[in-house]
Amino acid sequence: MNEIDPASTALVLVDFQERIVALPTTPFTGPEAAANAVRLRDAFSEAGAQIVIIQARRPGSEDSPVIPELAPRNGEKLVVKSTIGGFYNTDLHAHLREAGVRTTVFGGIATEFGVESTLRAAADHGYQVIAVSDAMTGLSAVSHQSSTTHIFPRLGAVLTTAETLAALR
Repeated sequence: MNEIDPASTALVLVDFQERIVALPTTPFTGPEAAANAVRLRDAFSEAGAQIVIIQARRPGSEDSPVIPELAPRNGEKLVVKSTIGGFYNTDLHAHLREAGVRTTVFGGIATEFGVESTLRAAADHGYQVIAVSDAMTGLSAVSHQSSTTHIFPRLGAVLTTAETLAALR
């Protein structure tokens, strides 16, 4: 990945919610993955890219707010989902298309659930996908590694936060 064009890119951050960030995750803690997501969000926002924050809210379950550091700011899109992935029964695809997005960059928790489901759907919808391997973390090391080394490379690019920020410049 040589360069990321912010004019046609959306940073999509999946399930950085208080309850989920507090889970025992690996290979990074929730706060470690969230810190990288904040770095990405600040840089993508400054570059003028779309920012999408996805929040899980399942009917009948206790609400878990997005962590304060990643709560949507002015002009950022909040997508509330009731399934594992962020596309089903939401306006995510319509929002991205209307904004002229062609590339989606992903971070979130858990790699093997909400992130993978949403990333796969983005690829199915024709978006270029980039998984930021250290801005996401899994519920198990094997699952995270499987997603980031076997599945995501077949769908798009896998970069670190530093590599993504370098490509954004």
